[in-house]
Formats: sequence, structure tokens, C-alpha cells
Amino acid sequence: MTHSVFFKLSYPKSSIEENLFFEAVNTLITIPGIVNFRCVKQTSKKNDFDYGIIMEFDTQKEYDYYATHPLHSHFVQYHWIPSVEKFMELDFETIH
Repeated sequence: MTHSVFFKLSYPKSSIEENLFFEAVNTLITIPGIVNFRCVKQTSKKNDFDYGIIMEFDTQKEYDYYATHPLHSHFVQYHWIPSVEKFMELDFETIH
């Protein structure tokens, strides 16, 4: 399963606040169950989102563990909510 969020920060690009936000994002990597984790930057003008976070999990159970993990909850409350102006979340699984 793939969990992804695409977003626009309320901070100027390359600001100290933006750098601190992405430092906090990188702490999420330590949560067990994440198979592939990456931050991406938008390269086209087709939407208003500047960045994305994409992570993969082998099972729904591992994703559920991540979603309820205290580190994730802390990140959302103290970094995501105060920093993100708007976002779109997409969760999907591969079809065969």
C-alpha cells in the first residue's frame, strides 16, 4: 500500500521554518513498517502543491500502525497542522 500527501507550506521556500519542517518529516522514517520513504518537490505548474511525501507499506496493518504511532501523532499536531497551508492525501494499493 502507498500513502502519499501533496502539500503547500505556509512558509517561504528555502526558509528556516521550511527546513525545520522537513527535519521533522524525516523523523517519521524511524517508525517501523515503512518500506520506501521519499520527499518530492513539484516540477510542473499543473497544481498548487509544492511538495509531497510518499511512503510504502507491505500491509494495511503496517500502515495502520504508522497512522496511530505516537511519533506520527506528534508530527501532525506540532508540525503538520501549523505548517501546511493546504494538502491532498492519496492512499492506494497496487492492482494486479
